[in-house]
Amino acid sequence: MKRQMFTWLCAAAIAAPAAAQTAQGADPHAGHMMEQQTTAAPAQNNPNLPADNAGAPARLKNSPRHQEWVDVKDGDKKIKSFVVYPERPDKAPVVIVIHEIFGLSDWVRGVADQLARDGYIAIAPDLLSGLGPNGGGSQELGEQGSTQAIRNVSVDDTNRMLDAVRAYAKTISSSNGKVATLGFCWGGGTSFSYALHQPALDAAVSFYGPMPTDAARYANAKAPILGLYGGNDNRVNANIDFAKSELAKHHVDYEPHIFDGAGHGFLRQQSGNEQAPGNMKATEQAWPLVLAFLKRHLQ
Repeated sequence: MKRQMFTWLCAAAIAAPAAAQTAQGADPHAGHMMEQQTTAAPAQNNPNLPADNAGAPARLKNSPRHQEWVDVKDGDKKIKSFVVYPERPDKAPVVIVIHEIFGLSDWVRGVADQLARDGYIAIAPDLLSGLGPNGGGSQELGEQGSTQAIRNVSVDDTNRMLDAVRAYAKTISSSNGKVATLGFCWGGGTSFSYALHQPALDAAVSFYGPMPTDAARYANAKAPILGLYGGNDNRVNANIDFAKSELAKHHVDYEPHIFDGAGHGFLRQQSGNEQAPGNMKATEQAWPLVLAFLKRHLQ
């Protein structure tokens, strides 16, 4: 699907006031060149990997797993959330999947379904719930509307909503009580920041998400964090060493992996382009690292 938003996103990033910046401590709308690529067909059909943006709708449609929508209570509000259950005989850990600036898309729901295939209960909350013109969320806003609305979602908002989703996850009868977060870009930064906010979180995965550069934000860090970054994404990667240093002070396990030749958004746009020819290789290397990390901390 074509995305002709790069010019708009860059202009919006320049115009955004500092007060509107979100949990990541940097404008989440910058650096989305990879999202503008046209993908005419799915990049691959390996069932052991999440589908790319083009392949996700078909994967979702043909999935044999139980999928449902639930409303998670957030005070007097509700967070519309997509839940997928694995087929296994025992209780399963829960992974909260956090969407990008484009809102809760088919691709993000496809990642949730892949996690269920890999044995996890996956919950993908729409963190734009209630921000649509008629009280809806991502679906009502559309991708461009979501990129605008997400500017109004603060770090306090994301932490509060994820606390609510985590609490809901622990009530699921088929859950083993362990909960992790996993997010992409804006959602990757949100996953990282939530791990700093919620010391009872069992683990966090951040795909190419910016990390806070305020040392005070790391004071309560306890949850182990896996970071997965494109080698051609220095906008994000420039702060890895700072995060590593701060987390080491608090004896937190932080595993950053940088994949040469991959760009921002490599898991979504796996076919890459001339500036990011390594996206597929990065996907093939990153997903097994995710599964090994989750197994180590959630089983």
